[in-house]
Amino acid sequence: MTPIHDANLRGFASDNYAGIHPEVLAAIADANAGHQIAYGEDVYTARLHEVLAEHFGGPVAAFPVFNGTGANVTALQSMLPRWGAVIAASTAHINVDEQGAPERIGGMKLLTVPTEDGKLTPDLIDREAWGWGDEHRAQPLVVSITQATELGTVYTPDEIRAIADHAHGLGMRVHLDGARLANAAAALDLPLRAFTRDAGVDVLSLGGTKNGAMLAEAIVVLDPAASDGLTFLRKMNMQLASKMRFVSAQLVALFDGDLYLRNARHANAMARRLRAGVEAGLADGSIRGVRFTRETQANGVFAILPGGVADRLRESVRFYDWDESVGEVRWMCSFDTTEDDVDAFVAAIARETSR
Repeated sequence: MTPIHDANLRGFASDNYAGIHPEVLAAIADANAGHQIAYGEDVYTARLHEVLAEHFGGPVAAFPVFNGTGANVTALQSMLPRWGAVIAASTAHINVDEQGAPERIGGMKLLTVPTEDGKLTPDLIDREAWGWGDEHRAQPLVVSITQATELGTVYTPDEIRAIADHAHGLGMRVHLDGARLANAAAALDLPLRAFTRDAGVDVLSLGGTKNGAMLAEAIVVLDPAASDGLTFLRKMNMQLASKMRFVSAQLVALFDGDLYLRNARHANAMARRLRAGVEAGLADGSIRGVRFTRETQANGVFAILPGGVADRLRESVRFYDWDESVGEVRWMCSFDTTEDDVDAFVAAIARETSR
């Protein structure tokens, strides 16, 4: 097929805009020969379990799925009875970006808490961790955190351990939305187990799509006592791949080695380069009126632009508003973002803010 898109088109809207990493694409092709048993009884899914056990420091149950929403909803369903509720940050993906799927499909109540930086703390959890035994209130039984958060911040292992200890002490379990887990590992320079199993996380959603996969996520159960029925829930939620070898092969390509980390380190480095370029422009006067609103810890940069600048920039480079009421925008970098991409964008910002 002749490509019908402009292969030179670049942007900073989302790490979902990037293509498939060549090593992942090759892994899909390599998995294509011959026949393999369907629905997860293939050698690639078996290998995925071995690879993830190495990363997470012990046996795991891994359930490959198609997308992050499916991973989150199905994982949380497996952790909750019908009367259960999930405590999450108000900015959490499950609350603002999944179109009500946790409530509509998962049948669970979300109890959300405003945060300054996208991160929960034991004190913030306590705002909604009450009412057990009250038949008039959905029962808070799971705390869900995101690593890295939707605001680009990263939990330290100690912060996650404090949340897990507090939640477990109250009889709740801990779910981690790891759509950008690799970016957090790169930012922390720590192995995955250090801020998951070792920090008390029970179940996590492991991201691949934002880090160079085509469509590959997985639910990873670290504590079998925290989750039940995933074999059935995955099918019920239309997340069971018949040709699962092609999903698993992508995750094996990312995590059997250091590709996941190389990709994430590069994306994070490009975000730092973008921020540093704008900061340098502000210092020398070539860029005016830009203000950063969040720390840049992973692969996202958040800023407020002068009026009209965002729309003019978007005529050539796409990115999203984050909070239109204050003019805040989000710039995301990907595994394939280049230094030239960043430098050209910084130059465009300088041009448009100096008009």
